[in-house]
Amino acid sequence: MRAAVLQERGGTPVVVDHEEPSEQAGAVLIDVDTAGLGGWDVVGAYRESVDFPCVVRGEGVGRDQDGRRVYFGERSVLPFGALAERTVVPVPEVWEVPDGVDDATAITMAIAGTGALLPLEATRIEAGDRVLVVGGTGALGRIALPLARHFGAGRVVAAARDADALADLKSAGIADEVVTLTGEDDAARLRDASGGDGFDAVLDLVYGAPLEAAIAATRWGARIVNAGTLAGRQVTLGPGALLFRTLTTIGTGQRPPAEREQIWRRLLQLSTEVDLSMPTTHYALEDAATAWQAQVASPHGKVIVDIR
Repeated sequence: MRAAVLQERGGTPVVVDHEEPSEQAGAVLIDVDTAGLGGWDVVGAYRESVDFPCVVRGEGVGRDQDGRRVYFGERSVLPFGALAERTVVPVPEVWEVPDGVDDATAITMAIAGTGALLPLEATRIEAGDRVLVVGGTGALGRIALPLARHFGAGRVVAAARDADALADLKSAGIADEVVTLTGEDDAARLRDASGGDGFDAVLDLVYGAPLEAAIAATRWGARIVNAGTLAGRQVTLGPGALLFRTLTTIGTGQRPPAEREQIWRRLLQLSTEVDLSMPTTHYALEDAATAWQAQVASPHGKVIVDIR
């Protein structure tokens, strides 16, 4: 079969002929139709626990051997993965896709959707709250912004480094205001964007200096939830920074499969009530290296690889 294979740690995938997976107890053979890439795949290419060569993990939609259309996450049995014509996935990680849900939606509402919904709910948004999403131009941010409004936020602000991507969010009405993070007066400009004396709730997807600025732009009683470290792994906070505020870091990927499936199905329903769509860029399997580089460059949307 054809597959996008990482030949070495930290490399770029190469499309080659690869051995096919075989049936095994407790797992499902899947003929892959569509695969999705995410930042976790790029990180995974550097993990010491992974043996190379291996197929790019990814997530995807395909059909099992009974013809059921199914979604599967980035937990294929190694060395297999979604960026191949066939993969094998543990039974609990294989979820039947409801009728009427297209492949891109099924993929986007899974890892990215869960990564947005769970931490956003942890901010406990109340009616009329001023909500800031730091890292708002990425896949998780694109989902979190409309969800925040759906949950009752009175003002939704996106902050990130890419001014053009932020402008698109504002012009589309996804964000009421946007702030380009430059490292210069970020806290003051964020506070101004809140439209008052600071934010009531912050969803931070990047950590580092942007989180420090975001905390400084909150009001007393604010709830701040972090769910990512793209901008750094350390923050420096004085003792007054969290006075009368709460700061929580939340993980979303290690929850039991049944819980993640339930959240995914809830997101699929929410996507019929709220516009959670985002830009998607499609690549053929033979162009997997180009798709990979697009993901490395932090796309403002979802990278999709069409297998069939």
